[in-house]
Parts: sequence; C-alpha cells; structure tokens
Amino acid sequence: MILERLFQIAAVVLAVVAVYFYWAGIQDWMYVSAVLGCVAFFLSIRTQVKRRNDERDAAILAAQGAESEFSENE
Repeated sequence: MILERLFQIAAVVLAVVAVYFYWAGIQDWMYVSAVLGCVAFFLSIRTQVKRRNDERDAAILAAQGAESEFSENE
C-alpha cells in the first residue's frame, strides 16, 4: 500500500512539473516528465492489481485448504 501511494504521489508531482515546463516553454523536459508521470500512474495501478490478485489467491488457497480438511474428516 505504501508503494502504491508513493507511485500516486510521484505521478501527481511529475504532472505538475510537466505543466510547469509547458508554461516555461521547455518542451523536451515537459515530454519527459509527462511520460514519467504516466509510467508512475500505471505502476500504481499495477501495484493495486497485484495486491488484489494476491488477496484473491490467498482466499482461494484458504478455501481449498478448508475443503481438503473437510474431506479428510469424513
């Protein structure tokens, strides 16, 4: 969760920097900061998806474990 927030903060900061570079007329650095901001945004999405998948996998394994314990007791 901390890594997710870090990427979100980086995306916002890089977007603000891109706007500043646009305003200052520095097109090359505007492009670089905008691209890095997009990368940070998608990395935050990736960490969210990975966390949700890990939680779902853990729930499936727990359900399978409970199911196997039930079948052993019969």
